[in-house]
Amino acid sequence: MCGIVGLHLRDASLEPRLGHLLTSMLGRMVDRGPDSAGVAIYGDPVLSPAGHSSVSVLGADPSLSAALGEALGVPVTEIDLSPTTVLNAPVPAALLADTVRRTDPGSTVIGFGDDVTVLKGMGNPLHLAEHFGLPRASGHQGVGHTRMATESAVTAAGSHPFAVGPDQCLVHNGSFSNHLSIKRELENEGVVFDSENDTEVGARFVAKHLAEGADLDKALRLLGERFDGFYTLLVSTADSFAVVRDPIACKPAIVAETDSYVAMASEFRALAMLPGISDAHIFEPEPERVYVWHR
Repeated sequence: MCGIVGLHLRDASLEPRLGHLLTSMLGRMVDRGPDSAGVAIYGDPVLSPAGHSSVSVLGADPSLSAALGEALGVPVTEIDLSPTTVLNAPVPAALLADTVRRTDPGSTVIGFGDDVTVLKGMGNPLHLAEHFGLPRASGHQGVGHTRMATESAVTAAGSHPFAVGPDQCLVHNGSFSNHLSIKRELENEGVVFDSENDTEVGARFVAKHLAEGADLDKALRLLGERFDGFYTLLVSTADSFAVVRDPIACKPAIVAETDSYVAMASEFRALAMLPGISDAHIFEPEPERVYVWHR
């Protein structure tokens, strides 16, 4: 079933409350996905300090940060939020991520960028949020997901968001019925996968088109042309926040828009406690239409 939540802030005065608000939203979606959970926070000064890139890793070797510092010739800081390890360094994000993959090939990079930190784990989503320190996080944008596994095993690597491009995240409620054929096409083009999850195929497809110059609207319209199945997707980048549903809008979604924020969730109860919700423009996204908001 799965639950999606997302919050894109327009009012900078709300940024210190981002993590608290996102935690409350996530908590109202626990029954939609009790197996595992993940969040992505954009702009937190502790998780993503200014002048540093951030890479999130599962299964990191205990000596990884020291090995990275030696390989890169710069200090590498580590935040242990097991099973996720967050690494920061004053180097380009792609370089840090590639060095992690070379230095510790047994680990899995689950997110990287200059502005985003991805955190994943198994178990009760609210317990994970507390463990990650999410209620105290700040920033300008966040997405979260509570997972009820259907297409692959319950693992931290299989939880959402899937963040396979720089400062990009994708969360998904539903299933792609033709993901294996698209996965084979992408593999033939050199794309490497980290899991058996159908959502990763969608994320890799979007990331590929963004890297080739498409904007987020175009990338998601191309996904709609190629992927079959039932889905609601929330996709974020450093400056964008997008929602799209399948042609018959089988999976639920609700959006609340105010001058202060755009919020999205699988059900309204996740939005009910947001400030100013009584004055928000609230609507269900139309089938196949791509909605994109920018900073």
